[in-house]
Amino acid sequence: MIPATFRCEMVGWERAARLSRLLAEKIKASGYRPDVVVAIGRGGYVPARIVCDSLLIGAMTGITIKHWGPGAEKKEEAVIRYPLAADVAGLAVLIVDDVTDTGETLSLATGYVEGFSPREVRTAVLHHKRTSAVLPDYYAGYVGDWRWVTYPWAAHEDLVGFAGKVLPERPATLAEVAAALEERYDIRAGAEELVAALADLVALGEAVQEGPLYRRASP
Repeated sequence: MIPATFRCEMVGWERAARLSRLLAEKIKASGYRPDVVVAIGRGGYVPARIVCDSLLIGAMTGITIKHWGPGAEKKEEAVIRYPLAADVAGLAVLIVDDVTDTGETLSLATGYVEGFSPREVRTAVLHHKRTSAVLPDYYAGYVGDWRWVTYPWAAHEDLVGFAGKVLPERPATLAEVAAALEERYDIRAGAEELVAALADLVALGEAVQEGPLYRRASP
């Protein structure tokens, strides 16, 4: 059960790249040499590419699994949206994602890939959360106290989701929305990025703009 209020940790591009390289170092130190890297889309694509670069692995493919939406919106269950389009039979496979929350996504991906008869399957993530029921073979960082981790490749999407959660039914100023984001989720959003997020909420029909004010759209 996700609480109504929780802390969000923002990870910048430099730190994300550093964590990805650290992940690759741990894989290399273990002696595991994957023949192919399978990224879990969408969050695993960037770290998987950096891992491939660090380990000089030329073969990378992906699968897309849907479990979380913008702003920590959890779907009922993890489902494969776009399947594996490569033959991994007899190969050593490394599955890469950005984070384990419940572990359901990683578990689904592992079982699915194993169905293609690879020689071996191992898993790697940037952050492993204590709340995950699945322990990946490799992880660069550990999250003991649960919080939402936002990576740079999902920063705008998450901001749209969280802004939609704090937007009141009465018209509110940009400063009020920013203050609500900080109070409820510890998100410190800049004016420009918040305006862009609110503009997308308006375009999606989830918010209404009245001059310089914004409010939640009526159901």
